[in-house]
Amino acid sequence: MPGGSTLEGIVESKTKPVLARAIETTPEALIVIMESGSVSIPWERCSERLAHASLLERNRAELSPSGYGIHWPLIDEDLAVGPLLGATA
Repeated sequence: MPGGSTLEGIVESKTKPVLARAIETTPEALIVIMESGSVSIPWERCSERLAHASLLERNRAELSPSGYGIHWPLIDEDLAVGPLLGATA
């Protein structure tokens, strides 16, 4: 992702939650793609469980149909997109 992360416009409000349109995984980070841009989050900043997970376990990420959450079934980890992005700001 050229130019780094874009955090502009990623402010969760009470009326409009931050939703992901897609996600991608790399060996170094989770990439959350939103309407306003994308953010690369190092695994260590996502969660301790993901920081210690194998590449296979990380790559099995599933974005919820609503775009609100991400689930990793092989390690039973669930993260909400809004708080995840807020923790990296």
